[in-house]
Amino acid sequence: MFRPDECYDDHQHGHDHDHNHDHGHDNDHDHSHGTRQEIEQAALEKEGDERPGQRVAAALVRLLVHDGADAAFTPVELRAAIEATENAGSSAEGPRLVARAWVDDDFRARLLVDASAAAAEVGIKATNSTTKTKLKAVASSEGEHHLVVCTLCSCYPISILGLSPSWYKSRSFRARAVREPRSMLKDSFGLHLAEEVAVRVHDSTADLRYIVIPARPKGTEGWTEEELMHLVTRDTMIGVAVPKATGISGR
Repeated sequence: MFRPDECYDDHQHGHDHDHNHDHGHDNDHDHSHGTRQEIEQAALEKEGDERPGQRVAAALVRLLVHDGADAAFTPVELRAAIEATENAGSSAEGPRLVARAWVDDDFRARLLVDASAAAAEVGIKATNSTTKTKLKAVASSEGEHHLVVCTLCSCYPISILGLSPSWYKSRSFRARAVREPRSMLKDSFGLHLAEEVAVRVHDSTADLRYIVIPARPKGTEGWTEEELMHLVTRDTMIGVAVPKATGISGR
């Protein structure tokens, strides 16, 4: 395991990997005309048996959340925390930081030195709503590509990027991102990096989260900050994709 701020240089090892995405959506919509009791019973049967994990979660909530003086959280506080987590990243905080860094060299320099302080300059709270964290920005360039992973679990800058994707938590991504990042990016995400481009991997921790400032796409000279924001996605700020100068009306 490398240190939280240590970069891993890619070294190739042959490895075959299948990465399948199932985009099927099953949507059962039954129109029942039975009694209320029959409808409710049918709904319960569709839910299936309660899983052990659900019982454990319910027990923890009962233990920690109540209105008494010894409660760790009140029901109102729990609801507010859930709402903040679900809405995190919905205001395009990450793209705002990246686009500002692309058009303002002084801001970019400050962002790379202290991302949390730079984010605060533009009214963005970089720490996660659930726990206090530090944000570190790393900048990709033509000769260097940065990739973020959490090898231990799924530490991730929710307040900046929104909820983490399921693949970010997978064992395959976490292992291959460190062991063979170049091959993993090609096999799993279709990102082909030239051999002369160095790949740097950053390991997130419980109190340190990363954001990749991708290289600004060629052909975007003269674009406004708002236009540039539309080129920045969650995946480009994790490092599994690079922004392209397409998709903007009139450009």
